[in-house]
Parts: sequence; structure tokens; C-alpha cells
Amino acid sequence: MPHILPLVHAGAIGADLTIEQDHGAVVRRSILPGGVRVFTEEIPGMRSATLGAWIGVGSRDEAPEHGGSTHFLEHLLFKGTARRSALDIAEEFDRVGGESNALTGKEYTCYYARVIDTDLPMAIDVVLDMVTSARLDQADFDMERGVILEELAMNEDDPGDVIHERFTEAVLGGHVLGRPIGGTPEIIKAVSRDAVGEHYRRHYVPEGLIVTAAGGVDHDAVCALVTDALERGGWGVEGAAVPVGRRDPFAPVDVTTNPAVTITRGELEQAHVLLGTRGLRATDERRSVLSVYNAILGGGMSSRLFQEIREKRGLTYSVYSFGSPSTETGVFGIYGACAPGKADEVMRLMTAEFERMADGVTESELERAKGQIAGSMVLRLEDSYSRMSRLAKAELVFGDLWSIGEMLDDVHAVTADQVRALAAELASRDRVAVRVGPS
Repeated sequence: MPHILPLVHAGAIGADLTIEQDHGAVVRRSILPGGVRVFTEEIPGMRSATLGAWIGVGSRDEAPEHGGSTHFLEHLLFKGTARRSALDIAEEFDRVGGESNALTGKEYTCYYARVIDTDLPMAIDVVLDMVTSARLDQADFDMERGVILEELAMNEDDPGDVIHERFTEAVLGGHVLGRPIGGTPEIIKAVSRDAVGEHYRRHYVPEGLIVTAAGGVDHDAVCALVTDALERGGWGVEGAAVPVGRRDPFAPVDVTTNPAVTITRGELEQAHVLLGTRGLRATDERRSVLSVYNAILGGGMSSRLFQEIREKRGLTYSVYSFGSPSTETGVFGIYGACAPGKADEVMRLMTAEFERMADGVTESELERAKGQIAGSMVLRLEDSYSRMSRLAKAELVFGDLWSIGEMLDDVHAVTADQVRALAAELASRDRVAVRVGPS
């Protein structure tokens, strides 16, 4: 059974949790004074180490006056601190062949670095300097506003990005999860530096910080390095603060679904179509069933969608299905791109395959899907970045930590009846159809 990760109360400061993993790996969690959580996975023989500083705040958490702030901060934290310029930050990693970057999601933000194990102290110092002591200068803010507007324009030029954004908005209309992560040009132009600063001070606090590290790491050393870095950053790490809790996966979801969206883009050579519906929440016990279902429907070259629409009919180069979960809900969709005159036929075939899944799957399909998922899962977790991310999501989202063996067992336990039942449930939900392309 997976290991449960209880939320920690104030009196548990300093208490350790130790979880043995496959092949000698060991996961440990400690709660530092101030409520900072430190999660590590020491993997024997691995010379790389990946560090992540996670704030459980994403685009869904922005107050109206702070719109766009989450993504804005992802840019601004690399512009310098009281101790380092933007060039200093870049040079620290370049001189050791490391890499650093950040990601903004709907429910969390992460600043991470991947280095060899001996350079982990530097990575911890730099990343936590950025998190605790971001300069947020007006000049940097004004310049990054232009950079973000260019990023949004680039995304708007990509019909694949456009259709996925519009699809999520259409399925989750009116809900904060339907917002675009990066904001819109209007939002980015309107938000002020003061508003972004307020968002930073409100959410970038010790009790909201989770530090994860995986690879060639030592837990006690990481905790000591994190404590030193936070003290240098001026964060209060004394007392018995309670870490920020997880979101409620059973919170009500009130959405206004838009069943059909068409965006005319005359300059495009292809029509892009996306069919889908509400999916499963991240903690749904059927998440392995969904993985198997998705693999059979549209998760690879042997999937039903790929074989029927591309291989047998040659109607599209790209066609696939996907699931995107969040805390209390998710989306599930089928995407394809084709010649404009074939869009209706492709949409009809996607619909037919979506509905046909409820008729059942064969044993050969089931076993092939399980093998595909198992192989990709193990390969994905061979690097320290994936293991670092897994720790953070266990703490932020799932509340439990599965070993690789337990995850594989859960996949192999999926039955054809479970897949058929989930397929029927998804097919019965309100659907959304989005099209982007020439008129």
C-alpha cells in the first residue's frame, strides 16, 4: 500500500518521516522551523541531483487585482536579488554545466535546478536566494511585461496552444481552473508591479514552501543547507508554524460548459479539432484505469485513434487523447489536425472511437496498454528531475507516496470491466467540440 503523507501540525516541527523505496532509494521528509517542508530521495549511485523549490500557488489562486502575477513572478525571480544580478544567477549554473528553470501551473509554481551532486550546495543557495529575496525592480517589471506579451503572442501563433486553451475554458467555463496559466494580453498590460509584489509577499512564505531534492543527495545535509539559505534570505524560520494544507479534492465544481467553439484563422493550412469533456480529479482512485483507457484510445501508435484515423485513412498526421487532472476536477480530450475539408470527418471518427470504448476492450489491447504505461513510467523515473517532481506532487496533491513497484502493481491490476465502466461514464458527460482553422 502507498505511504500516507499526513499534513503536519505545529507540534511536529523537526519530526522525520522515512520511506524506503525500490532498489535501495530512501525518501525522507522533515519539517523545519517556520513550516518549511523538505523532501529528499537519495538514489544510490546517481551522480546528478535535482532541486525544486515549490510554492503551492498557481494561476487559479490569483485575486482579481493580481491577475497574471503567478506567471509574472516566474520571470521576475530570475532578474536578480539583493546578492545576485540576473547575470550572476545564469553564470552560477553555466560554470558548472548545470541548468535552472521554472514552471508555472494552475495549482503550483516551481523553481528548479539540476546539477552534479557536488554542486547541490550552490544550487540550493541560488534558488532559495531567488525565492526569498527577489528584487522585483520596476525596470525589470516593465521589461518582463514586454517579454511575457511576446510569449503570449508566440502561443497565440501556435494553433495547438490556442485550441487547448480554448478547450479548457470551454469545459471549465467560469471556474478558476479554466483560466489560462499565463494570463491574457489585457491582464498582463493591466497588472501593476505593486499587485505582483503583494501576490509575492502573500504566498511566498515559509509555511507555503516545499523543497524537494532527488538523486545524489543526503537529507540531513540538504536540511542544513536549506536552513542556512533561508536565514540568509531573511525569512523567519523560527517557531512552530503550520504548513499550508492541501486543497479540498471534494470542493464543489460549478462550471458553465460551452459545447461548441469555433475560431476562424484564415492563415492556417490545417484545421485543428478537439473533442472532450470533464475528466477525473488528480486523487481519483481510478487514475490508473484512466491511464490504461487513454493508452488504448489514443496514447500511442497502436491506439485506436492512431490506427483508425491516421494509419487506415491517412486523414491526419497528429491525433491523440489526453487527460489533464487537477485537485477537484480535470479535463479529458481528443485532438487532431487535418486538411480543412476533412475536419468534419475527423471529428466524426474521433466521436465514434470515444463512444466505442464503452463497448469494451480486448485482452490484447489491455495487456499492450499496461506494458506501454509500465515501460514509460519506469523510464520517466530514471532521472532525478522526475523523482524530484514526484515528491512535490505527493505532498502538494496526492497525500500519499507510491513506490515504483506499487504504481506498476496498480496499473497491472486494472481490468477490462473497469476500463469499460470509465469509458461509459466519460462518454455520458456533456461534451465540448472546439475547432481552430480556416472558415
